[in-house]
Amino acid sequence: MDQLGTEGEPGTFLQPKCLEELESPTDSGSDYEATMKGTKRRKPAVSKQPPKRTRHNAALKGMSSPSGISVPTPPGPSPQSISQGTSMQLSARSVRSMNEESQIISAKDIYDAVCSGKSAMVTVVDEWLDSYKRSREAGLLVLINFIVQSCGCKGVVTRKMFDSMQNAEIISTLTKEFNEDSVNYPLCTPGPQLKRFKAGLYSQVRAFRHTSTLLAIKLMTGLVEVAVVVSVQLQTTQQQYNTENSKRAHDRASDRLEELQATVRELRENREELSSMMNATFRGVFVHRYRDQLPEIRAVCIEELGLWLKMDPEDFLNDGCLKYLGWTMHDKQSPVRLQCVRALQGLYQEKEFIGRLELFTSRFKERILSMVLDKDPDVAVEVVNLLLLIQQRTEEGLDEEECGHIYPLVYASHRGLASAAGGFLYNKLKGVMTSHSQENDKANNAAFFQILISFYIQSEFHEHGAYLVDSLWHVAGSELRDWETMTTFLLQDDELMYEEEGVLIELMMCAIRQAAQATPPVGRTQGKKNLSMKDKKIQEQDKRRITTHFIPLLPQLLAKYSADARNVKLLLKAPLYFDLEMYSSAQWLEKHLDLLLSQVCGIVEKHTEVAVLEACAHLASTLSSDCYTFSSRAQLAFSQLFDVLTECFSTYVNDLLQVGECGTADDDDTYSGATALKRIAALSSAKDPTAWKLFDSCLELLKSRMESRELDKELMAPAMKCAAFHLMWAKVNVVNSKPTEAELKRLKKEVRSFCRVCQDCLSLNQTDIRDQAFELLCDLLLLYSVGSVRSEPALRALAHLPSDSLRSELAAFLLDYVFTDTEDVELDAESEEEMKISLLQKKRNQLAGYCKLVIYGVLDLTAATDVFKHYSKYFKDFGDIIKETLSKSKLINPVQSAKTVCLSLQQLFSEMLTEHHSRQDLTEIRDLAKRLAMSFGIDLHRVRKPLVALHMDGIRFAFRDPQEGEEPNPNVAFLKILSEFSFKLLQPDRAQLAEFLKSACPSAALSWPPVKLYQRSLEARSTSKATEQEGGDEVPSHDTPVVKRRRTTAQGSASTTRGPWLDNSSIQSSLHTPALTSTVQKQPAKRMASRKPRPVESDISSSLTEPESEDEFSPGLQMRKVKPNKRRLASSSKNTPSPGQQDLNSHLNLLSLIEDDIAERDEDEIEDYQSDSDTGYTLPSTRHTSVSVLDELFD
Repeated sequence: MDQLGTEGEPGTFLQPKCLEELESPTDSGSDYEATMKGTKRRKPAVSKQPPKRTRHNAALKGMSSPSGISVPTPPGPSPQSISQGTSMQLSARSVRSMNEESQIISAKDIYDAVCSGKSAMVTVVDEWLDSYKRSREAGLLVLINFIVQSCGCKGVVTRKMFDSMQNAEIISTLTKEFNEDSVNYPLCTPGPQLKRFKAGLYSQVRAFRHTSTLLAIKLMTGLVEVAVVVSVQLQTTQQQYNTENSKRAHDRASDRLEELQATVRELRENREELSSMMNATFRGVFVHRYRDQLPEIRAVCIEELGLWLKMDPEDFLNDGCLKYLGWTMHDKQSPVRLQCVRALQGLYQEKEFIGRLELFTSRFKERILSMVLDKDPDVAVEVVNLLLLIQQRTEEGLDEEECGHIYPLVYASHRGLASAAGGFLYNKLKGVMTSHSQENDKANNAAFFQILISFYIQSEFHEHGAYLVDSLWHVAGSELRDWETMTTFLLQDDELMYEEEGVLIELMMCAIRQAAQATPPVGRTQGKKNLSMKDKKIQEQDKRRITTHFIPLLPQLLAKYSADARNVKLLLKAPLYFDLEMYSSAQWLEKHLDLLLSQVCGIVEKHTEVAVLEACAHLASTLSSDCYTFSSRAQLAFSQLFDVLTECFSTYVNDLLQVGECGTADDDDTYSGATALKRIAALSSAKDPTAWKLFDSCLELLKSRMESRELDKELMAPAMKCAAFHLMWAKVNVVNSKPTEAELKRLKKEVRSFCRVCQDCLSLNQTDIRDQAFELLCDLLLLYSVGSVRSEPALRALAHLPSDSLRSELAAFLLDYVFTDTEDVELDAESEEEMKISLLQKKRNQLAGYCKLVIYGVLDLTAATDVFKHYSKYFKDFGDIIKETLSKSKLINPVQSAKTVCLSLQQLFSEMLTEHHSRQDLTEIRDLAKRLAMSFGIDLHRVRKPLVALHMDGIRFAFRDPQEGEEPNPNVAFLKILSEFSFKLLQPDRAQLAEFLKSACPSAALSWPPVKLYQRSLEARSTSKATEQEGGDEVPSHDTPVVKRRRTTAQGSASTTRGPWLDNSSIQSSLHTPALTSTVQKQPAKRMASRKPRPVESDISSSLTEPESEDEFSPGLQMRKVKPNKRRLASSSKNTPSPGQQDLNSHLNLLSLIEDDIAERDEDEIEDYQSDSDTGYTLPSTRHTSVSVLDELFD
């Protein structure tokens, strides 16, 4: 600006001559110095370098420039205002007086206003604009210092620096002004403003870059907003001019035309100036910073670019700008990808933009489809929402193959992603329904269910209906609550095919559960979330509607599907979600209760399948609960059923007891007796059977079959269950009553007799009988243990301790039938996967039962050696159970637990010596020792005594006296194994153990390699190892045990076939009640935390560079191809595709764990992040409804 002041004001022109005079040293103290300097524009200083100033004075001088702009300037300097012979420095008092007089804005004023966020902000901006109009240089200097202060820098840009230094030099100087407190720059300060940042979080230069980029980008957004307004005004004014100019000559208003023409000219000039500034900011800031090393900066750039594209499509919505969104979809940091996807959502929401997005959609659709498997679930959710917009808005939409990438996500364990996929699926289903539009809602809902059933059948993710329903619940809740339509379908004949009926029943039961419980299925619960009052009210209303609708219809449904085991098993769960008190609310509803009880009893008499009988028993237990007023009716009904079944069994029991040549029972009699026993055994879990006195008959039946060796599993397994339930309920009864001494003696005798029979069964060749005997033994030994009657002195006589022979039999069972590879079992090819899962569940249940005997004191801690020594080899299958047993044993007796660990290793070492000795065997034992050592935790003081005891036992074992026929010191190599525990020792204990070693071993043995290795392990820890081991429960990389389970036999295909199915197991037990039984499982299982180590992601910079042309997409950008979804579990479990051809199903393994450990470093440029190649979303399993073995294992 060439002059300051206007005509009529007391301002004067500032001549160059005056400037030179006033810049002389004699005038250095003038109050007008700042005013004189304010007129120069980057003119080199003519005077000598002024003396070094303090930061405060420099700030005052730097900020004094605008303060003299509007002060009236007299013709010459006043004697009162000029101080001769002083340095070129402005006093704080003069600056304050000038600010008070002229009310000039300062950088601090702007900063305080921005921090306060109050209405003063408007006034401050207006004041700065006034100062900027008076002097661009001074106003710009104030703005620069505001930005510097916003960066957390205590430095100040002075006028001299601004005039004489380049930008890079100014930034370098300011960087030196940062101190240790400068890390808390306001832009990244959490909580209250100016709160101290965590030490060393950000570098000083990063603060400059981050803050300045945000301000520049936000300024650009403001410019875009103004440009849009100017463009609208220009268009409107141009139309007005054209309208006026199109009039006939005598009708035109000349003045109006000239005024409009001048306005158009001015608006065009303003638009060009704005375009110039926007172009400079875009190319000077955005193009460089959108690929900044800091992800926060990249995310800010992409977020604002999305606003520009949407606000000003004429200037920005072109391929030259859209390409940046396409490139940053490959960014390695998820916040950047998230902002990119959200920016695209804003564009696809506008119908008028779709045409301009055609090229972008065709180029980047495959990348977008691949991002549905992004390792950040939040990004994947937004991608699915973006694809829904593409499906809805574009003409081409997505074909079925492309939609196939999204459909399986409705089964994902991440609820947000599953809900987004559910919304996509619902939109697709509604689109199919639109082509066959119906007359009313009922007809539409019927069509919806038919299409949904078809989808569920075709998806082939059976037994995951609960997750499909949960995914659709937020968009299709009204349809899924249409109980009338569903029951109408089921009660009418020829409406659905058999398979479709089964699917509809499954989905209906899942919807009933979802509505009645108002909770997501197991595996999708995101922490504990309490229902709001509104949600509770909706839940209560849904429960009442379900009860009202199904009470009269459920008996009809049960009658229709009573012969269908799969469907009737599902329907029997419905009353569990009823408001059962409604049966007592009206007399007419009681007849429906009688009908229900009649149907349940009839189903028990029809079926022998375990799952159906257990469902009936569960319902019987619920309806017979004393909390309901109608419980007596239910108890009477099931007692009558018990009478019928007992009478049936009694009819055949005498014949069944006659075995061998004297036997009179034929196959039909055996079958009838066996089925009656199965039904009695199932009901015994819900109802006390002791009144029917079946124990003696069942025990005699078992004894006779064992003696004759006529082993019939269909007869003996249920007989064993009936006898066991009799003893369990008998224990419950004696606890709740005052039994006589004779009754206690008889009960103890029954327990002893039954355990003896079960012990004999452990050596049988019949798998079902043998497994049943082991599980029941674990239950009964725990139920009648010393600890269970400790609080009841009168019942202590009932305590039953296992004999030595029984302890040996139980341990042998583990070694022979639990710790064996599943692959060794011959299975049918068709049912191989299902059988392996079932077998593993059974093994986990059996191991859990044995571990409980150890933890609750039935067996000594030393009995756990048979478990601990398999920790490493079978970590994948049983690692969680063994780890929990280790943890609990340390709580019981830390020293004895450590000795048991050492004993486990000693046993393995001795077994190795008796067999063929090999270095590989010793390495495997050392690997086990490493894993066991990690179980001692990081509190070295707490485990001090246990570790010392472990080492001393190990040293004694290494130098024990040789037995007859042995070589001297056969166990000295055990010290190599023992050395794996040394890193947990404290220094005093190391010295103590070193002395103990010298006293225990012969003097000649000190030079043996195992002894020297152990001595070195007892030496002081190195700094690095000490830090690593005390800092966490980890071992160094060279000591890290391999997590993947080692196979004793090389069966390559077996491990891949098992896949993630065996990463977890839920234990299904047939024993439901009493709750005291140890192997009872009632709720879904937890997963085994078995993770494979993730490969380290490459930190190589991306090859994405700025292309020469800004007007077209980079032709060299490679996109990952998305293969068609096969949606076949069989193919995913048996085939291992190459990384480039890995289909979507490989990411959807039913029981695999989501690997979400993101450890990423900053990159110099955007990296090509392959989000679809190293992670996947899991499908939570509803196949089993029992709780994790750990839930009830150690409570």
